[in-house]
Amino acid sequence: MGGPEKVETGSAVIEHKAYARVGLLGNPSDVYYGRTISLGISNFWASVSLQPSDQLVIVPNPFHDLVQFHSLSHLVNRLNSEGYYGGVRLLMAICKIFKNYCKDNGIELHDHNFTLSYDTNIPRQTGLSGSSAIVCAALSCLLDFYKVKHMIKVDIRPNLILNAEKELGIIAGLQDRVAQVYGGVVFMDFNKKSMDELGHGVYTPMDIGLLPPLYLIYAENPSDSGKVHSTVRQRWLDGDEFIIASMEEVANIALEGHAALSQKDHTKLASLMNRNFDLRRRMFGDDALGALNIEMVEVARRIGAASKFTGSGGAVVAFCPDGPSQAKVLEDACHKAGFIIVPIQVFPSRITGNDS
Repeated sequence: MGGPEKVETGSAVIEHKAYARVGLLGNPSDVYYGRTISLGISNFWASVSLQPSDQLVIVPNPFHDLVQFHSLSHLVNRLNSEGYYGGVRLLMAICKIFKNYCKDNGIELHDHNFTLSYDTNIPRQTGLSGSSAIVCAALSCLLDFYKVKHMIKVDIRPNLILNAEKELGIIAGLQDRVAQVYGGVVFMDFNKKSMDELGHGVYTPMDIGLLPPLYLIYAENPSDSGKVHSTVRQRWLDGDEFIIASMEEVANIALEGHAALSQKDHTKLASLMNRNFDLRRRMFGDDALGALNIEMVEVARRIGAASKFTGSGGAVVAFCPDGPSQAKVLEDACHKAGFIIVPIQVFPSRITGNDS
């Protein structure tokens, strides 16, 4: 879905897409030396276009970087629904991080300029990694424009994306960016030894054919997904035994999930998804998760489906172990509750024999 990417060199346009991400198991342990299983989904994406030009230009998106309004009320309503930030700052940040990385690693870049523009249809504040998708697509364009893709290893690229977001004060882990760089389904191990010695985790692509049908549930007006990690992070740093033990259990859920998927044990998968959310709820508390987010999980559970957050809240991934008839019941329940539900379309792995 979304059509093929255009990748042309010389004076022509370079265009890349990066897709929304669903955390299936193990999140949020990626920022706690844990493990996760995540997948890229082709339901939603961000696209970035790079065109050679005389000056270096970052083009504001006419919708996401709106600076002209009908009235003061329009401006305020817009800020309430969309926030202050569009994608221009993300494009600027990855340009800076990319340039500095190349400089620090002795990668020479030609001095031609370009114009960057972007668009996205990833719903905001749904925990589907909309910001990192824009950055990921932009990085792909830069790698092609400067012809340095072979010089920046695929397992390093998520770090560059994350560093661009950190530049803007966005707090996140590597999981989302790995899923977007690799595509498909990826088992990620962020053990401390690898993180300390390599600067990144160990990423193992999985066969997307191992996945059963999954569903994405989200709200049109979700709560902010960026406030969820705050107290838990500090408690973990402070050595809180409950948080440390719970986060280890969440990481082990991804390990068990890898085995369950490999054996196509979908009953086990369902129980692990539910357990993952239960642990998150115990650690973060209902106030931090938000009533709307919890209701998205519960609407699936009430009809016997398994469900958990895709990220930090705002959207839910659900699995119906009883098959299509149960999925129809779930669809009806979601519509009645005012939620949007769509079948998840997994984006195939991007990794080829040319990547290292």
